[in-house]
Amino acid sequence: MNQTSILADFGEPITRVEKAIAALQEGRGILLLDDESRENEGDLIYSAQYLTAQQMALMIRECSGIVCLCLTDSDANKLDLPPMVEKNSSVNQTAFTVSIEAKVGVTTGVSAKDRVTTVKTAIAETATPDDLARPGHVFPLRARSGGVFSRRGHTEGTVDLMTLAGLHPSGVLCELSNPDGSMAKTPEVVLFAQKHNMPVLTVEDIALYRTQLERHSA
Repeated sequence: MNQTSILADFGEPITRVEKAIAALQEGRGILLLDDESRENEGDLIYSAQYLTAQQMALMIRECSGIVCLCLTDSDANKLDLPPMVEKNSSVNQTAFTVSIEAKVGVTTGVSAKDRVTTVKTAIAETATPDDLARPGHVFPLRARSGGVFSRRGHTEGTVDLMTLAGLHPSGVLCELSNPDGSMAKTPEVVLFAQKHNMPVLTVEDIALYRTQLERHSA
């Protein structure tokens, strides 16, 4: 079965986006899939604004362990976050910046509570570069301006969803993995979503939703 047929139980693309927006506004998590011809992986995503230690702990247990904070270009600039490497040669051009840690309110920085503190510090309205130590245990990702219209990535999809939901335009994501350590594909992502009562959608769904929204508001 392909991705489209597997996701049929979650509704049509527009409905899937609407359900994801509602879940994020309620402080719940969602699962975001990219195209089967791309990474073909599902990311567990929470809004940075409402993120809790319990949600972070679930991410650490069930996902790859590389917890990322998706930021707009302007917010990444505000925090003075340079690229992780000078020349990005990754296949999908994932825009990692240097990793970060809150300077205040953490111990080793690796616990769920400490990582939430780092996230909250980074997205605070009054945040400055001096509030963060580098390196750390949270990995910021810089979303491209234009969102999924510029790049069909989980990073851009995350920031677009938070914006559509009227939340702070930042989200935390981590790639869902299987118990054997392999990466979860669409069937496993759907099973996880059903178990945890989370909506599932695709990056392409977001692009379609934005296209319709912007056409109607033009």
